[in-house]
Amino acid sequence: MGQNSVTAYSALVAASLSLGFWAGTRATNRTDKKPAATPAEPSRPSNNYPQEKDDGNESDDSSVADGDISSLRVDVADDCKMVLVVRTDLGMTSGKIAAQFSHAALACYKTLSAKHPAMLRQWERTGQTKIALQCEGEDELLLLQAQAQSLNLCARSIQDAGRTQIAAGSRTVLGIAGPSRLVNQIIGKLRLL
Repeated sequence: MGQNSVTAYSALVAASLSLGFWAGTRATNRTDKKPAATPAEPSRPSNNYPQEKDDGNESDDSSVADGDISSLRVDVADDCKMVLVVRTDLGMTSGKIAAQFSHAALACYKTLSAKHPAMLRQWERTGQTKIALQCEGEDELLLLQAQAQSLNLCARSIQDAGRTQIAAGSRTVLGIAGPSRLVNQIIGKLRLL
């Protein structure tokens, strides 16, 4: 009787976990759809962030056109990550690099929130992986951004406002977010910071 009860309990646990997983993924799929605006309610942007530029920011994200981020398919099994690539030729202090990384991470987060909420949730579910990398100059940074955009990944470069160490308009950091299988195709040869 002891062996039979262990087998029965194991089967019950497995069935419960399977049912819970199935119900959880069904509930997630239903919340991905946004209700259409009613005629009495004017259409608004999909995020709650102000549309005008904030002149108080020390850095601005680039407005280079993305690929079609929303067309990128993300499966439940996909591991997602964000990589932050800094230019080493600028000689920024570690504090300045940290601030620029924060700008890039926030820019990627806002973009995914507006254009691909399902990918953002998958990144959050898979541990919110962030990796700090380095490149040698602006040309390499722009090449990485173009490659990421060609794969429909979220890619945001940060231009410094020039109030502290760096000349105004200098691209300092690139943030790339998406499924690890695609991000790895771009960053494979970069070194950790």
